[in-house]
Formats: sequence, C-alpha cells, structure tokens
Amino acid sequence: MNPQLLTQLRHLHLSGMAEALPLRVEQAKSGPLDAVEFLELLVGDELTRRADRLFARRLKQAGIMAVKELSDFDFTFNPKIPRTRLVELATARFVCSHQGVLLIGPPGIGKTHAAVAIAVGAIRAGYHARLRSVFDLAADFLEAEATGQRRELVDRLTRVDLLVLEDFGMKKLGPSAAEDMLEIFVRRHETASTLITTNRPTEDWGQFLGDIPAATAILDRFLAHAEVIRMQGKSYRLHQRAQRAATADRGRSSS
Repeated sequence: MNPQLLTQLRHLHLSGMAEALPLRVEQAKSGPLDAVEFLELLVGDELTRRADRLFARRLKQAGIMAVKELSDFDFTFNPKIPRTRLVELATARFVCSHQGVLLIGPPGIGKTHAAVAIAVGAIRAGYHARLRSVFDLAADFLEAEATGQRRELVDRLTRVDLLVLEDFGMKKLGPSAAEDMLEIFVRRHETASTLITTNRPTEDWGQFLGDIPAATAILDRFLAHAEVIRMQGKSYRLHQRAQRAATADRGRSSS
C-alpha cells in the first residue's frame, strides 16, 4: 500500500477511505470489482465513518454515557408498559412536531432506560439532544449562579432540539431555579421538545420548584403539547437485586 496515498487521504480528511483502502484493494484483487464499484465502496466507507463519528459526538454532547435501546428493554417483566408508544417515540417524530413527553411512574420501572433510548433515537434521526438529571441540573444552576453564567446555561437548555430532564421532583433546584425553568419552558414552547421523567404527580411541582405560580405556568405550557405516559408495574431494579442475592445464596450453599 502506498503510504503517500494514505497520507493524502487523511490530509483531505478522508480517514474513512484511508482505513478501508487496504481491505478494498485486496477485495478488488480477489474478485471482479470494476473501478466504479471500487470507488462506490470507498465512498460508502467514508460516509459510514463520518456518520459514526457524528453519532458519537452528539452522544457526548447530549451527556449520554451509555447507549440504551428499547430492544434491550424487558417489556415482559411489566407488560402494562406501553411498548408501542415508546417505540413510536424513539422514531423522533414527536421532536419534529415539537411535542413533549411526560413519563411518570414509580422508581425502578425503566423510565430512564426509555428516556435514554428515545434520546438516542432522536440523535440517530439527526437531532441534537441534551439529557440532565435533576441532580445534575441543580449543580448546573448553582455553578452558573456562582460563575455569572446563568444566561449561558438557560440558552444551552433552550436551543437543543430535545431536552430530557430525568427524575424531576427528586431534588429542589434552588431559590432562583423556578424562574430559570419557567424561562426555558416559555422559550421552548412550540419550538422544541422536552421529555420529563418523574415519580411525582404534577400537583407537587410547585413544592419542589419552590414557586407555585411558576410551576403552574410551566405545566400550562408543557402539558399543552405533551403526551402523558403512565408506566405501571414492579421495580425491575429490585427484581435484579433479588436475582443477584439468590444467585449468591446458591453459590454459598454449593460451596
């Protein structure tokens, strides 16, 4: 293989072609492959590499450390969970129409798994997503307040195509957070999509936001164009813990 050619391809930012070239050359030597087919394969390799890099970059920007898919979700454990609706949401059509989603249900039922899978689906569809737990969000607001970057934080959370807020209601967000959240929801209203997971009823939002009028205004805008999905069933997390304990007990009894 000509090292100069590989260097030139990388200089032209065609690293996908450069990596695939040795294999494609061997393929051309071993079978009938004309010049056009050879070029088509190399171009396809480059496009695939670029798509993979873009996907990885957008996952990182979204704050998604581990990809979750609905194909890995155990719907048999809790058959009441609306599989068809979650799969539809993972196509990201709701993001195109600027709709919202509220996943509400008890802890351990798979809300986070579903939310991440939906966000991954949106990224695959070409959208930008941002996923923040309420604990991360509380830290974000505190840091922004301390560094004078409150406006920048609100702008970042406003501009993204799909904003996913996890465990909403599990932690208070600070004295000025309700105003910030209201501004975010006002600016995202009918222009972007928001997905919220929570185990708290909407009646409690005023309590953990610390501002009942702001919570009312947030809910008014969010629920106007949001689908509410109630996820019912047993805790899969507790089920896994019980399985691990049973396996450990069997191991001890057999030793």
